[in-house]
Amino acid sequence: MDIHEYQAKQLLSEYGVKIAEGGLAYSPEDAVQRAREIGGHVWVVKAQIHSGARGKAGGIKVCKTHEEVADAAEALLGKRLVTHQTGPAGKQCLRLYVEAGTDIAKELYFSLLIDRAHEKIVMVGSAQGGMEIEELAETNPDAIKKIHIEPAVGLQDFQAREMAFALGLDADQVPHAVKLIQGCYRAMRDLDANMVEINPLVVTGHGDIIALDAKMGFDDNALFRRQKISELRDKTQEDPREMAAADRGLSYVGLDGDIGCMINGAGLAMATMDMIKLAGGEPANFLDVGGGASAERTEKAFRMVLQDKNVKAMLVNIFAGINRCDWIAEGVVQAVKNIDMKVPLVVRLSGTNVELGRKIIEDSGLPIITADTLAEAAEKAVAARNQVVAARG
Repeated sequence: MDIHEYQAKQLLSEYGVKIAEGGLAYSPEDAVQRAREIGGHVWVVKAQIHSGARGKAGGIKVCKTHEEVADAAEALLGKRLVTHQTGPAGKQCLRLYVEAGTDIAKELYFSLLIDRAHEKIVMVGSAQGGMEIEELAETNPDAIKKIHIEPAVGLQDFQAREMAFALGLDADQVPHAVKLIQGCYRAMRDLDANMVEINPLVVTGHGDIIALDAKMGFDDNALFRRQKISELRDKTQEDPREMAAADRGLSYVGLDGDIGCMINGAGLAMATMDMIKLAGGEPANFLDVGGGASAERTEKAFRMVLQDKNVKAMLVNIFAGINRCDWIAEGVVQAVKNIDMKVPLVVRLSGTNVELGRKIIEDSGLPIITADTLAEAAEKAVAARNQVVAARG
């Protein structure tokens, strides 16, 4: 789960990370009022969307008068910003963060991430901030410093100092940087975050070290014990299909294809998508219904898949271990009857009570295409999809 910049800054400030003064705005009038409250003569109006590279997309505007603040807010609110992280659909800006202008002397990069390959937390820093870290990694990888942190031990003082020096800071700035680094680590640890990124981390003309931007991501599986974090979720920034699925206990990821998938088990789901592509098709989604696929849960999954108007065929692939094929078959039959499906359906069942499950589907009299193997199911789904496309011209 991602959160907005202003939310990440608020959380980090509670752990001792210094930020510029700012306020949230939902209208041009709000934005001007925030600027008046902040004071000064320079303000930055920032679009709040779940994406980096907002500046390149025109989502960050520097203003020197209240009129410019109002005009910037007017232009950004409701605008759909497209970055390399949002995809072509972009994300709509529905709120703004108005921040005091900062006298920037130097821009740095700092982040904490989970390195699953090493089973550790990796601290990443660079004296060249203000640009995409991926771009820097390609053009000048030697400018990036990485330090691995053993989770059982935690961040050590010498590691924080090593990173502070790697950022090219003066000796009198190092203690302040160490405090910021330690605060970021505590926030990551205490809040079950899987990512903390400050880009840019700036040194001001007065020598202060400030988080000028901030991103945080959290482990969805830990939200049940982080109510404060869970309440920060902005569903308008997420795929509505994925949010609806999550609210119903389903694991769904929308894709760009047109063959809908309903599968139990993440590994089987990925294998099924691979087989669809091997057969010449494109999956429309990843959907794992889990082990407890009751008739009601199966129908919910069907409706979730068919909400995507791009779906031209649907493939159900179930391996019943904990579950039973006859239960799944009953759910499929009930779903098809209740939903009045308008796209061809391919079902492949395997495992516990598979013969009984196949008989239930066969006796239903419904136009359900069955398959014995995953390869056969994928080929039939692609063929059914092609027939639909040909029929529609």
